[in-house]
Amino acid sequence: MRAFLEFHIIQNFAPSNLNRDDTGAPKDAIFGGHRRARVSSQCFKRATRLAAAEYDLVDEAHRGIRTKRLKRLLVERLTERDPEEAAGKIESALAAAGLSLSKKDSEKTEYLLFLGEKEISGFAELVDEHWDDLADVDTAANKKQRKAAAPPEVTKKAKALLDGGKAVDIALFGRMLADLPAVNQDAACQVAHAISTHRVEREFDYYTAVDDDLGPEDEPGADMIGQIEFNSATFYRYAVLDINKLLDNLQGDRELALSAIEAFATAFARAVPTGKQNTFAAHNAPDFIGVSLRHVAPMSLANAFEKPVTADLRESLTEQSVQRLQKTDQKLSAVYSDGQDQWLYLDLTGQWQDSDQSEELPNLVQLAQRVRELADTALEA
Repeated sequence: MRAFLEFHIIQNFAPSNLNRDDTGAPKDAIFGGHRRARVSSQCFKRATRLAAAEYDLVDEAHRGIRTKRLKRLLVERLTERDPEEAAGKIESALAAAGLSLSKKDSEKTEYLLFLGEKEISGFAELVDEHWDDLADVDTAANKKQRKAAAPPEVTKKAKALLDGGKAVDIALFGRMLADLPAVNQDAACQVAHAISTHRVEREFDYYTAVDDDLGPEDEPGADMIGQIEFNSATFYRYAVLDINKLLDNLQGDRELALSAIEAFATAFARAVPTGKQNTFAAHNAPDFIGVSLRHVAPMSLANAFEKPVTADLRESLTEQSVQRLQKTDQKLSAVYSDGQDQWLYLDLTGQWQDSDQSEELPNLVQLAQRVRELADTALEA
């Protein structure tokens, strides 16, 4: 049975610049004819991956690593081998797998790789195991020669290593290896750009810095001046996770898939972008976390805010946003769902109205555990 876990978060951030554009300004977007604050999906995906690692929600063996410095990483793991000799052998093994090194910098791969910890460990073990087999390969002048000279056994093993390594973040967010489309992985989780539920205007922080004591008395002015753009906003964050696709990406490992879902529920809620945090310290937790299980199709509730929420002294933007969210879900579900949607939620605003198909949880730990149980039931259906 089709099963989609959706995550709906209302989160208010104090003045901040969490995700910048090329000019250093906070990212934004026009939605419903009004300018909204925006944080990109890529930004929140990375923040989610970092949160999963920081809170140790996923075992290290099932994490992914995004890097161009795979060669150096492998040299560091071959601790009992000569580093210079190992570097050449690693180049040969990577070429046999079809992974290109940069023509400008042979210490880096041609493009950013997203590999599972098991894949990286596998390459280190392959080089160590076939050290003598690669002895005459590491001095080849170019990639084609290295690849052609690699023993067939090494080539076969090297290519077989690139299976995603049952890395949870790769299974969730997918990957693309330009030279090896056969080992690409479609994401089980889609993350929307977070947008403010209300219209925003950019603001500017004009700042100065003065010399503590060493400046001459006749120069009392600032030694540096500048400005930083910022905003503050109540965001609607949305992500949808295809439970069956996640299980498939994790090679049928049901226990790992359920652990990944529980970890994602926690990490996505705790994810806070790092942009300009030393300046603004906008460490604001969500006021509302809703998780819905749908069986027909995913259904973002972003259009609840096509007409912007407006400031009201009687109710906060956050409270009004939660009200809008539930009202829109009820309207859309009556038309498009199969009547079996289930909701789990954590609500600090007190605005979400409970129903027969919703369950309130008191804290994030219990919410994540119930999300896991709900996914487990969905997989059995």
